[in-house]
Amino acid sequence: MVGALRRNPSALLLAAQLFSVLAYPFLDESPVGRAGVGVAGLVVVAAALWAVRRTPALTWVALVVGVPAMVFTVLEAVYPSHDSIVLVSAALHAPLYLYISYGMIRYVFADERVTSDEIFAVAAAFTVVAWAFAYIYSGAQVIWPGSFANASGNGDQSWFELLFLSFTTLTSTGLSDITPVLAHARSLSMVEQVTGVFYIAFVVARMVALTVVRRRPEQP
Repeated sequence: MVGALRRNPSALLLAAQLFSVLAYPFLDESPVGRAGVGVAGLVVVAAALWAVRRTPALTWVALVVGVPAMVFTVLEAVYPSHDSIVLVSAALHAPLYLYISYGMIRYVFADERVTSDEIFAVAAAFTVVAWAFAYIYSGAQVIWPGSFANASGNGDQSWFELLFLSFTTLTSTGLSDITPVLAHARSLSMVEQVTGVFYIAFVVARMVALTVVRRRPEQP
C-alpha cells in the first residue's frame, strides 16, 4: 500500500479531498474539527503537488502563501463570522489552490505517456479548482453582502454551502439550492461554469491526442 501511494500521490490527494467532503458535516459544529479538516487538507494538497512537481517556485509559494493560509485556516475555524479573517483567508486560499491545480495539470500533460497517477491527478485538479472557487465565493460575500441566497432567503452562506455551490457549478449539474443573486456573484459563477466546461473539453482533447500519437506508425 505504501508503494502504491508513492507511485500515485495524486490518488492520495483525491481521496483526501473526497474524505474532507464527507467528514466536514460531522465536524462543522466544532472549531477544532473545522480547523483540523482545513489544515489536513492543505498539508495533503501541498504534499501531493510536491511529489509530482518539485520546483523552486513551489517552495516559495508554500512559504509565502501556504504557511499564512494554514494560519488563517485555523483563525477562520475559530472566528467564522469575522469578516476580515474570512476575506484574508479567501485571498490566500483561492490563488494557492489555483496554483496547485495549475501544477497538477502541468504534471498531467508534461509528457506523452499517461500513467495511473496522472489520471488521478486529472480528477484531483478538478476538485482543487472547486475548492478555489468556494474561497472566491466566500470572499465575495464579504465584499458584497447578500451575494448568495438559499431557500430561506438572503444571508451569509457557510463555507460548506459555498463549496457545494462550487461543485455543482463547475460540473454544470445545477443541483444547488444556493443561488448567486448579485451581479458580481453571478459573474464569478459564470466564470466557473466556463472553467468547468473548458477543463473537461481540454482534458478530453488531450487524451484523444495522446491516443492518436501512440497509434500513429513511426516514420521510416
